[in-house]
Amino acid sequence: MPAITIRNVPEQVRAELAARAARAGRSLQEFLLSELTELAAHTDPEDWLARVREDARAAGGRLSAADIVEALDADRR
Repeated sequence: MPAITIRNVPEQVRAELAARAARAGRSLQEFLLSELTELAAHTDPEDWLARVREDARAAGGRLSAADIVEALDADRR
């Protein structure tokens, strides 16, 4: 598994993250890996909007309410 190094983290930021990790009963590394995994699992709003616009163009600019709800539900999974 690749490693990530983040330099120049302000001491106050590092202290807060370490405190949150301790409250969660995890090491700082475990806590940050979990947070990064959660962050990566969510769709970026700009990517989502680009997909919606592309879908609208492909549908001739007309999406039904059912299509919109289906797309929203797919992003929640």
